[in-house]
Amino acid sequence: MLITLGIIGIVAAMTLPMLIQNYQNKIVETRLAKFYSIFNQAIKLAEVEHGPQEYWWEDASGVELDEDGNPIESTANIDIWFKKYLNQFMLIKKTIKTDGEIIYYLNDGSAFQFGTNFAASSTHSARELRFYPGGYDRCKKAGFINGVCKFQFEWCPTCEGTYWKYHYKRGLEPAKFNWDGNPRTLYTDAQRGCKLPASEYGIGAYCTAIIQLNGWKIPKDYPYKVRP
Repeated sequence: MLITLGIIGIVAAMTLPMLIQNYQNKIVETRLAKFYSIFNQAIKLAEVEHGPQEYWWEDASGVELDEDGNPIESTANIDIWFKKYLNQFMLIKKTIKTDGEIIYYLNDGSAFQFGTNFAASSTHSARELRFYPGGYDRCKKAGFINGVCKFQFEWCPTCEGTYWKYHYKRGLEPAKFNWDGNPRTLYTDAQRGCKLPASEYGIGAYCTAIIQLNGWKIPKDYPYKVRP
């Protein structure tokens, strides 16, 4: 009996981490696909009311500060713009960080923000979005690593030129800025590729596109262990 229990313990120790990771993969995959769908659906609904997105999309940024240097909630330009065009089509709540970052939460606990985690609030804009399948605070504790708990999207329907060809006149898409169209480049690109290490800003930006091109499933050769 002791030998049998020992074997069961060894098998459990070997399989449990894999089962946990598979579960975490499923959460991330489901929430990525859901976010992509509901955001683009909101864009389509806004187009019915306001016309083609290229006419009302705006690279809004900036926020007014009070005497103590804290952002004044009603003056965040990105939020004013978001409430005018998209807010009514998405079930969300929001928080505003002391540095001006606006974090929007969806009803499944996931969150997203416009702009980066590293730049001043004046640079936050509608051009880049960061999505957090497990929420902003949990990802913050994990180090804000692209492709692990943070996934980059881009939305710039008026951006022309070769670098923006996968985003021009399109809705929200996984970050593909300056992508050459080669699937391997999504892994190997020196500046934005989905690869280890991901300590520098920009590295891992293409991770979202890898998952999208695999049918919103994390491929076997994906270099990270994702976490919601």
